[in-house]
Amino acid sequence: MTAAVLYGKEDLRLELVEVPQAAAGELVVRVGAALTCGTDLKVYRRGYHAMMLKPPIPFGHELAGVVEEVGVGVTAFRRGDRVVALNSAPCDVCFFCRHGQQNLCEDLLFNNGAYADYIRIPARIVEKNTLAVPDGVPLEFAALTEPLACVVRGLEESGAQAGDTMVVIGAGPIGLMFMHVAELAGAHVIAVVKREDQVEAARLFGASSVVQVGAVEDVVAATRALTPEGRGADIVIEAVASPSTWEWAVDMVRKGGVVNFFGGPPSGTKVKLDTNRLHYGDITLKASFHHTPATCRTAFELVTSGRFKCAEYITGRAELCDVPEIFARMMNRNGGSRDIKTAVFPEGAPR
Repeated sequence: MTAAVLYGKEDLRLELVEVPQAAAGELVVRVGAALTCGTDLKVYRRGYHAMMLKPPIPFGHELAGVVEEVGVGVTAFRRGDRVVALNSAPCDVCFFCRHGQQNLCEDLLFNNGAYADYIRIPARIVEKNTLAVPDGVPLEFAALTEPLACVVRGLEESGAQAGDTMVVIGAGPIGLMFMHVAELAGAHVIAVVKREDQVEAARLFGASSVVQVGAVEDVVAATRALTPEGRGADIVIEAVASPSTWEWAVDMVRKGGVVNFFGGPPSGTKVKLDTNRLHYGDITLKASFHHTPATCRTAFELVTSGRFKCAEYITGRAELCDVPEIFARMMNRNGGSRDIKTAVFPEGAPR
């Protein structure tokens, strides 16, 4: 079969590899649709991911497809079932799992290889994080479950409630997801974006106000002016992963508010924060990583219920042979068009 294999920094190759076989408890899934992802782009740019993968390794982790082979002992699925298989599953026995932090599992099992004709689903993921896709839900929509689950957890961890004012810094795929889920939860969303094309996208996905960097003299002041009485936002989500936007986030939140540093800068990155404002403003700083089986199911319900704007979120369609070119192009976005996620169809993009 054909698979995209990551060998290192900006070194992604299409190769012929053996079709996987299902061992006991496992599935082999024929990939119906795999989605491009900001995390995959970050890994492509850096050439590694400290937790998820080390090259050379099959690439991609957002997918849905059809069960091709069922391993001995699997009773929940059968050949021909349409499924979304998440990219990880916790052990549920370590310290962190026992304390309700499955995303920090000491033995978190990751699975990669979505950009391929077939993918093997390990037994633990089959058992804990594989879901049957209802008829009528396109597989490319179902594949949105994984990134959406991370966003759902980030929103839950931030304590978001209806009526809150939320600032989302960044209008990439994750930032737009935060805007949309926050809007669905009843929050008033202010977006801080960089490019002109992101202004329209932010409004489409729920932002009632948009501040474009470069169009205002002081981004922090312009953003705070849009909050009630200019006091700052109840919650600020940082989804860019740069030191400057981390610092903006702290300056945009109100006293007693919450900042969620969702975007992860490279290891060793340092930021400068006003400790006086943090302490006397009683500001909560959080960071959210990954998802849990519970948030995966919440995200899956958002997708399958039709509440999430899946069709608008998937802005490109491609075939498996296009994957290396897609990632090279993603490295050089010029902001000329609204480009969020590309759905890759190994069997050929539907017309």
